[in-house]
Amino acid sequence: MFKYTLDNKRYHTLNYYYKKKYGRKTFKVSLNGGFSCPNKEKTGHGCIFCSRLGSGDFAGDSNKDLLIQFNEVKNIMEKKWPNSYYIGYFQANTNTYAPLNVLKEKYETILNIPNVIGLNIGTRSDAITNDCYDYLEELNKRTDLIIELGLQSIHDKTLKFINRGHDLNNFEKAVKELQKRNIKVVVHIINGLPNETKEDMVETVKYLNNLNIDGIKIHMLHILKDTNLEEYYKKHQFHILTKEEYIDIVCEQLEYLKPEIVIHRITGDPNKEDLIEPSWLLKKFCVLNDIDKEMKKRNIYQGDKITN
Repeated sequence: MFKYTLDNKRYHTLNYYYKKKYGRKTFKVSLNGGFSCPNKEKTGHGCIFCSRLGSGDFAGDSNKDLLIQFNEVKNIMEKKWPNSYYIGYFQANTNTYAPLNVLKEKYETILNIPNVIGLNIGTRSDAITNDCYDYLEELNKRTDLIIELGLQSIHDKTLKFINRGHDLNNFEKAVKELQKRNIKVVVHIINGLPNETKEDMVETVKYLNNLNIDGIKIHMLHILKDTNLEEYYKKHQFHILTKEEYIDIVCEQLEYLKPEIVIHRITGDPNKEDLIEPSWLLKKFCVLNDIDKEMKKRNIYQGDKITN
């Protein structure tokens, strides 16, 4: 049995990480802090795939107070798992893109809630000021802090194509700055971006493995309504990965990740009403189960292809 799992998975599950660290059920509560995004403000539309909700389609309602957002989720979870721990997840848009006093007010509001033991803050490598780094370093000393950085691909030609707004060098500098301050880093990548090969996607994971990140979120590219990606797809009809292709790529990517790296996500979770392609992504648990089956069939585990 793989060391970092409690349910026969062959990769390092988030459930294992939480259970081992806290000894009880732990949940992320997705929040919408009402932040904007520097890339959207600069270009008018941000990344090619970004939805109107800023990649926070399942975060809270930004029109509601943060405490109300939090308690709406907490009250549901408590019925099923009483006495749980909670992590405030600032998900939508760029959650360090505001004056420091605004960040402090929002973060501290959530940290003051009973049984909140940490924060996950989703942001961009080009949107963390020196003052913010200093505050995050202080915050990290008193709570379980994780900074989630969007990267999507290590290939600058792809970053330019998707209108990412920064290059790989900018991303690497941010990771090293966070690591210098002992702040844990989780990185988001996307499989299936236009013009990328399987080899390109695997190279992204190899690079991140050598960067000594703490966790990763692997997403499948999905096309949502009212995005620039939708317009591009209508004109060019580029290849969308099949479920089988996606599973094949993910299985190989996992083999190039150190077993200690936590897999926070291994498939996308699109909103059905906004999804154009691929429809197979709506069956999330089928995808998860098929990844498990394929890893068992190949008799592989996370980290198998790492050479010391």
